[in-house]
Amino acid sequence: MGYNEIITIEPGKRSGKPCIRNMRITVYDVLEYLASGMSHDEILADFPYLTEIDIRACLSYAADREKSLMTVRV
Repeated sequence: MGYNEIITIEPGKRSGKPCIRNMRITVYDVLEYLASGMSHDEILADFPYLTEIDIRACLSYAADREKSLMTVRV
């Protein structure tokens, strides 16, 4: 399953930021939790509606976005 099936973008939700499965939690939120040192298990405990697959989709989305930005810069 690719992140395209998990990460959604709706113009009227969270200002069009990429969200997880049409919910109000954004990719940025999850990445910020990871960057602050939270483990996957801690995130899943705090947000029981998320799954491990959701967290991995956020990471994959961020990696692809960074890769596309690098392509534009070169």
